[in-house]
This record gives sequence, C-alpha cells and structure tokens, in this order.
Amino acid sequence: MIKHLLFATVLATSLSAEEGWTDLFDGKSLTGWVKGDGKPAEIGGWVAEDGALHRKSGGGDLFTAKEYGDFEFSVEWKISPGGNSGIKYRVIQFGKDWLGPEYQVLDDDAHPDGKNGSDRHTAALYCLKPADPETKKLKPVGEWNTTRIVVKGNHFEHYLNGAKVMDMVVGSDEWKAAYAKSKFKGIEGFAQNPKGRLMLQDHGNKVWYRNLRIKEL
Repeated sequence: MIKHLLFATVLATSLSAEEGWTDLFDGKSLTGWVKGDGKPAEIGGWVAEDGALHRKSGGGDLFTAKEYGDFEFSVEWKISPGGNSGIKYRVIQFGKDWLGPEYQVLDDDAHPDGKNGSDRHTAALYCLKPADPETKKLKPVGEWNTTRIVVKGNHFEHYLNGAKVMDMVVGSDEWKAAYAKSKFKGIEGFAQNPKGRLMLQDHGNKVWYRNLRIKEL
C-alpha cells in the first residue's frame, strides 16, 4: 500500500512538472509569500493550518513574491459566515494602494457588500462585471469551492467549480463602460499593466485557501 502511495505521489509530481504547474503553497509555511513591502510574510494573522492558508486574525494582505503576466491560476477556498476576501492579480502599487483586477470571494447573502450589486458577489470581476448567474454554481458557506483564473494579454476569465462565469477584455467597449462607472475610474492605467503580483485579501474575516497552483502561459 505504501509503495502504491509513493508511486502516486511521484507520478503526480512528475505530471505537475510536465504540465508546467508550480505550487504556490507548501501546506506548512508562508514561504514564497510576502507583505506589501516585499518582506517575507510571517506566521501570525495568516497561518498554515491543515494544509490550507488560513486568515485567522489580522495579518494584512498576502502577496506572491514573484510577479506574473500571462497565467492560469487554480485554488480551492472557503469563506466564513458573513465573510469577505478576494484574489487580486497583476497587482501593482497606485500611490499608497495595491490594486489589480479582483476575483471576489464573499458570503453573497450575509456580507453587507452583497447588497451593493452582483458585481460585488463571488466570482465577479469586482466592481466591474458580475459572474454569469446561469453558469455560477456557488457552494454553501463553509464548503470548499474551486476557482480558476486565466489571464492572457488583456483577456481575463473567471471560473467557479468548473464553469466559466466571467469573461472580460480590457480596453473593449464593455470594459470602458464598466470602468467609467466603477470605483476605479480616474485611476489611470488600472488593470492595464502587463504583469504584477497575486494577492490574497485580508478583509477582516476568516477565509481559507488551499492547493494554490499557477502555470505561466
């Protein structure tokens, strides 16, 4: 039995390497994750617990040490009752703020932001475009969801539990209209940079992320 398990582990590792996937979390530490100032993140508000990155208490946002341009990112996550978090990508600094397009992670029904429109709900391109209600299948709060984000050039795609739920092209007429009505209007160059860091948002609530993997395209 042990031999079979070892073989399966080696095979999975080999396949992951062949496919170009890189693990962003080793399941036991915050290695590879940094704070906004680039200094290594330390166990505290964020902890490595039961194979997941868990925002347990105030720890600030977590950033990848590396910047990414075109990529496919996959992760499993679950949110606490009334919770709010998010996965930002191609994040760079605008003045004092770290900004980038955001895959929203939310308790849609119980968090106050859920009442501000469907572009604030889970899997939305936050404040810009809602997830498609026809394809969005969100699991109950406290259960694990699977997310995939595909970014190539100006094209962003959001997936939830195996289905594509959001598609946006930066610079398109759809983008221009959404941007003009968003909280980001007036921030010159927002979401137009070709690369940046990934960020897990600390929004004051408990959230869990596991199996964080990325493949550069």
